[in-house]
Parts: sequence; structure tokens; C-alpha cells
Amino acid sequence: MEGAKVWLDKEVDIEDSLVVCCFPSVGMVSSVVAHFLIDHLELELVGRVTHPKLPAISLVQEGVPLPPIRAYAGQPICKIEGCDKVVLLMSELIVPDPLVHEIVNELFTWSKNEKAAMGVLIDAFARKGMKGGLNGNEPHVEYEDTEEVDVLGVSATPMMAELLESMEIPLLEQGVIKGMTGVMLSEGASRGRNIMSIMVEADPRFPDARAAAVIIQHLNKMLPVADLDHGPLLKEAQQLEEQIRGMMDGAESEPSPSSTSMLYG
Repeated sequence: MEGAKVWLDKEVDIEDSLVVCCFPSVGMVSSVVAHFLIDHLELELVGRVTHPKLPAISLVQEGVPLPPIRAYAGQPICKIEGCDKVVLLMSELIVPDPLVHEIVNELFTWSKNEKAAMGVLIDAFARKGMKGGLNGNEPHVEYEDTEEVDVLGVSATPMMAELLESMEIPLLEQGVIKGMTGVMLSEGASRGRNIMSIMVEADPRFPDARAAAVIIQHLNKMLPVADLDHGPLLKEAQQLEEQIRGMMDGAESEPSPSSTSMLYG
């Protein structure tokens, strides 16, 4: 039986691309960011990531069936040297722990063969004193809490550490990052791949549009994202929550040994 596989349309060229990864996060931050980038960068669905042991479900949005882990691409020019296009990988699915390493390995093989330039992983951590709501899959970080929305970065290579510094994002000093983001960061470091994570403090009780807006403002230093108005983004986040819950309504999946829920929300 075939294992993990990245399937993209034949005409899609990801050479020298920035790969943005948005897997489930606290406060649905990664999903809000992903949908914002799809809309404002006019990205199109170009493929999917599959594994025979992923839950047998299809997410339906506006009458269109979507694979749980999907890929989008477009022609926006990156603002950083060595990057000339964008590929977005996103999912509302919490990838079961037994599948994470195999899927991550396939993503690294695919991105290397296709000569992608670098990757940025979007994630979030719960505000101090709050539980993340991802059944133990959320990051646990030590950070200095401020009145503002705190942002932290993790780099797999010195080059990405310099990029985070230029974006005025402090490095995470201590913490534990789990799931897809954690494994991709550790694998990126061991393989010398230019990958980093941008993590934001978020409220786990609802889609946190304010936290997502902070991430997007930082991404604006890498991508041609329009200036943000928090009001419309908050409205988008509320609509997104309804869409995600609608897609998940009635979806049943077998829990993994480490998680009682495959989909967040």
C-alpha cells in the first residue's frame, strides 16, 4: 500500500517558492491566516497531500469537496531574495501522531526534488493560564507575557534566524512544539533546510482574528499582502468558524492513540 504522497497539478512549478504551512493551531490562527492568504493573494487549489491511513473524509465548502490536506499556489512575488512564488499547504486536520513522520519526510523529499526555496510554519500558543484546546497537540512555550499580542520565532538554520531578526521576531528560548510543526522544525534543522516557524499568542476559546492579524502583518514583510483592517479580518474569522464547523458537522473519524479528535473546532 502506497504511503504519504504529494499530488500537484503537472503545470505547477514550485522552484524557488516560499512554502507556507498552516496546520491546526490554537485559536484557529493558522486556518484564518491560510484563508486570508488564499483570498488576498488569489491562490488556487492545485493539489493535495495523501496517506491511506488518514481519516476517510471530504470537507465540503460552498458545494465543493476538498481533501483534508490541500495545496494552493499562485504567482505573488516574495519580498525576500531567492523566492519568486508562493505555495500554501493547509489543513483543518490534526495529523495523527503515527503518520506525522512519514508525511513530513514526504514533504521534505518533494520540496527538495522540486527545489523550493524556504518554508514558514504558522502556529500559535495559548495565552498564559489558558488551555490550548487541541487535546495536547498545542505548543508549550516559556515567554514573557506583555500587554501586546506576543510573537515568537523558531529557526532551523542560521539564515532563517537572521530573517526572523530582520522581521523583529524574537526567538523562542524554551518550549515544546508538537505535531507537524515540531517535527518539520527538527527535521529541517537536521537536514539543513531553510525553515522557520512564526508563533503567536492566541485565545483558544474562539477564532482569534487579532492574533491572525499580527501574523499577517509580519508576513507582509515576506509577501505582498495588503494592509489590514482588523474589523474585516474579525468578520472573516467568525465566518470561517461557521464554515469549519459546518464542514465538520457529522464527520466521524477514529481517534489516534494520542488524540481524541482529528479535527479542531
